[in-house]
Amino acid sequence: MIKKSKWFALPLAALLVLVFVLAGCTTNATSTPTTTATATPASTATSSPTKTATAKATATGLSGNITEAGSTTVQPVAESIAAAFMAKYPEVKVVIQGGGSGVGVKSVAEGTVDIGAASRELTNDEKALGIVDHVIARDGIAIIAHSSQMVNGLTKSQVKDIFSGAITNWSQLGGANKTIHVVAREEGSGTRAAFEEMVMGKDTVITATAILQSSNGALKTTVAGDPDAIGFLSFGYLDSSVKALDIDGIAGTVANAKNGTYPIVRPLLFLTKGEPEGLVKEFINFCLGPEGQAIVAKDYISLN
Repeated sequence: MIKKSKWFALPLAALLVLVFVLAGCTTNATSTPTTTATATPASTATSSPTKTATAKATATGLSGNITEAGSTTVQPVAESIAAAFMAKYPEVKVVIQGGGSGVGVKSVAEGTVDIGAASRELTNDEKALGIVDHVIARDGIAIIAHSSQMVNGLTKSQVKDIFSGAITNWSQLGGANKTIHVVAREEGSGTRAAFEEMVMGKDTVITATAILQSSNGALKTTVAGDPDAIGFLSFGYLDSSVKALDIDGIAGTVANAKNGTYPIVRPLLFLTKGEPEGLVKEFINFCLGPEGQAIVAKDYISLN
């Protein structure tokens, strides 16, 4: 009886050894593909600069959408900075719109945009709405005439008299005997508000006969097409189609605005409802940093 049990145990032991061997082979087969699959994507991601940049943007939260609206003076530089920001962070979309400074203030106050833009100082009432301003650049306001205009310069006082209607003929300024056609921006324009503050003063208004335009571009086109016209325009829109007049003997150039000799200079602002956070804060910091200010310096007055 004992001998029979011994012969039965031998096959059983052999079977158990076979099971353990097969289990070991299964474990090795499973672990090999897992190690290979993990290593391959890591190696690929590291070797591709584009994928690395995208991964970094995602890791730091730089993805999502930003909307900005307001000043048409700020609009061109905002579009250029937004393009550079989106190139750096491909998962971000920044939409830039115009409308004027009044639209920028109203939209950011109501929360319909992330960032408003204004080309004038905020009023105390606007600040009371919780709007925070961020100076991103400075800009000169040029007094422009038709490219063929004989008059080369005016005093600031003469500019005030022209736009108020006290001076009505170019002959009063040494030019031809032609009626002056005053062209101005519409109410709500930041450029108009800054011009009124720095040139017209509190007690003098722009003449009711002025031709009103809704944007810097439209005003420039009007003056460029009228030999007897005069208007005021952001430095950022100046080109050979119009003539920038000297003011108090100082040429209207970025260099003169930056060194403080040109007398009509105002800030360009981004506006937020409260202190900016997250992606909006990153975008504004980019505007204020070296990359953003290098873009500003192409047509406006940088902060550094």
